[in-house]
Amino acid sequence: MLNIGKINTLNVVKKQGPDIYLDNGVSAKVLLADKRPPEHCELGDSLDVFVYVDSDGHLAATTKKPLALVDEIAWLKVVSLNYIGAFLDWGLPKDLLVPFSEQHHEMEVGRSYLVRVFLDEKNRLAATTKIDRFIADEVEEPETFEAGQKVSLIIAEKTDLGVKAIINNAYWGMLYHNELYQPVRKGQKLDGYIKQIRDDGKIDLVLQEPGYGKVVSLTDKILLKLKQNNGVLLLSDKSPPEAIYAAFGVSKKVFKQAIGSLYKQQLISIDDKEGIKLV
Repeated sequence: MLNIGKINTLNVVKKQGPDIYLDNGVSAKVLLADKRPPEHCELGDSLDVFVYVDSDGHLAATTKKPLALVDEIAWLKVVSLNYIGAFLDWGLPKDLLVPFSEQHHEMEVGRSYLVRVFLDEKNRLAATTKIDRFIADEVEEPETFEAGQKVSLIIAEKTDLGVKAIINNAYWGMLYHNELYQPVRKGQKLDGYIKQIRDDGKIDLVLQEPGYGKVVSLTDKILLKLKQNNGVLLLSDKSPPEAIYAAFGVSKKVFKQAIGSLYKQQLISIDDKEGIKLV
């Protein structure tokens, strides 16, 4: 079965002039719509392709990957408007439609929006800005996530407490201002970690890997940096958080834990003014 709006692995079953046809052994043949098909493509070869329904209602495929697959959320820019809606650049030659009925507010050319890709009643790909109905505010089953688990995030709205982020295209989480040690922007995709599932089911997030594993990874980076700088690094546990983040991309707390571990192993010395040195 073909998964429209997803990446499918299909076999080359027919070549007719410049046209290449694919199938998965079950469904009807699918035209590879790339203007420049892969070189040296032969019968029987397997290709990873994005499958969609073209403007004539026929199945088609491309080796290009869009910025979002079906059921995924992305930050996309409006490139044109017409009487049926707004069209987004999503990395494919054919722009992605947001019908007027799927717009919270009238969209503007040149602006970017958080949207979710979906299949309409005719299996055509479209997008909506009405994403809240697809994202859960809280976790119903605690075992859905565990503390320290790595997740994919998309940055959304800023609040008084921090920055809301979408977790794995399905849940809302919160990055608190006092635990954000790097600038983030709306629509940005990045990895994060589950800090905790609160009693009310809401999810707290951090961008730095929690726990000792992060410290161990950082100690290796600090030792490498010291070796690259003749055994001296002008940072210590008294340095400003901004300087520490600029050098290693971690919080001051994590940095202090790491150099404390190195100090206990008698690998470095620490001086408030001269920084840290290899012993």
